[in-house]
Amino acid sequence: MIDFFDKTGKMAIGSRLRMLTDRITEDATCIYKLYGIEIRPKWFPVFFVLMDGRARGITTIAKEIGHSHPSVSNIVKEMLVAKLLKEEKDKQDARKTLVLLSVKGKRTAEQLKVQFEDVSNAVEEISSQANHDLWEAIVDWEKLLHEKSLYSRVKEARRLRELKEVRIIDYTPQYQEAFRALNKTWITTYWEMEEADYKALDHPQEYILDKGGRIFIALYKDEPVGVCALLKMNDPQYDYELAKYAVDPKVQGLGIGTLLGQTVIDAARTMGAGKLYLESNTILQPALHIYRKLGFTEVCGHSTPYDRCNIQMELIL
Repeated sequence: MIDFFDKTGKMAIGSRLRMLTDRITEDATCIYKLYGIEIRPKWFPVFFVLMDGRARGITTIAKEIGHSHPSVSNIVKEMLVAKLLKEEKDKQDARKTLVLLSVKGKRTAEQLKVQFEDVSNAVEEISSQANHDLWEAIVDWEKLLHEKSLYSRVKEARRLRELKEVRIIDYTPQYQEAFRALNKTWITTYWEMEEADYKALDHPQEYILDKGGRIFIALYKDEPVGVCALLKMNDPQYDYELAKYAVDPKVQGLGIGTLLGQTVIDAARTMGAGKLYLESNTILQPALHIYRKLGFTEVCGHSTPYDRCNIQMELIL
């Protein structure tokens, strides 16, 4: 079995921890029998909190032991059947039912106290022989997973790996259709194409490049998935407009939009730009989030050729 985990490495951490848990649980069952204690290992957390003699509701117990409400509810039902618990009405609210140890449960609690000392000594012996303190490691892992789940960390690792397959290049005529299609997709999702759209998307060479602008293409696995243009502006306030910015919905969430935007901004800076301008609409909240992340702030009062524009932003480089 160790050979298997040598092959899988840390990706099988869940399976390995589950096997360790199963092994300890199996031993726990035998230990309870050794002491003549009639409880099941999974009951122990509930049993332990009730050993102080106070009655509690299921919700309170669930919070104390960090289990789900349904899980605690099922355990309580099983312990009631085993006659280890009894029920009573909450004196403050008769609609609520509380549980506490029965007479049999209290006798079992006394037996457990004897067992606790022996189990603690046995665990201490294992800890003293081990190279690492498992208990402290578990505390560290719980803290770190509370801060960011394993799921979130895997998503981030996936995003970073996939970003390595992204290349951002300058526009060439072979990407004219992708430039048009990616922009048309987001525009027509909410609005109709306008005259300024057709000029830029149907004639990018004449309308953007020949006027001193640039177009950038984001390639993912060599497929065009994102586009963004720098339009040279005839304006005393702004050098370039960041426009025709689109990312294929199929790859959104990988961070390609932010990477593309930052690349375009860096290029504008090397081209001597001092200030960038862009237009958008407040319905496009994911896009606005990226713009603000890139450093753009809201401005107003600039003329626009687009009916759909209801927010304007600038970035001082």
